[in-house]
Amino acid sequence: MSTSIWILIVILAAVLGAVAGFFLARRSMQTYLKNNPPISEEMMKSMMASMGQKPSQKRLNQMMAQMKAQSQASSKK
Repeated sequence: MSTSIWILIVILAAVLGAVAGFFLARRSMQTYLKNNPPISEEMMKSMMASMGQKPSQKRLNQMMAQMKAQSQASSKK
């Protein structure tokens, strides 16, 4: 085979590997964030307390549900 065909094969393999790696990394990051959310109820409770709000359990549950719905909506895009 000629050298130009080998170069074309190498470039094509590199591009395909980069695309496949991007999608695999994206899926693994989404799974990680779904299982380990970046903010917990305790963190949200302390954040609300530091802003001068009294954190009720109902409000915490609403905020967590909003965050979960937002993360699910962004993962469907």
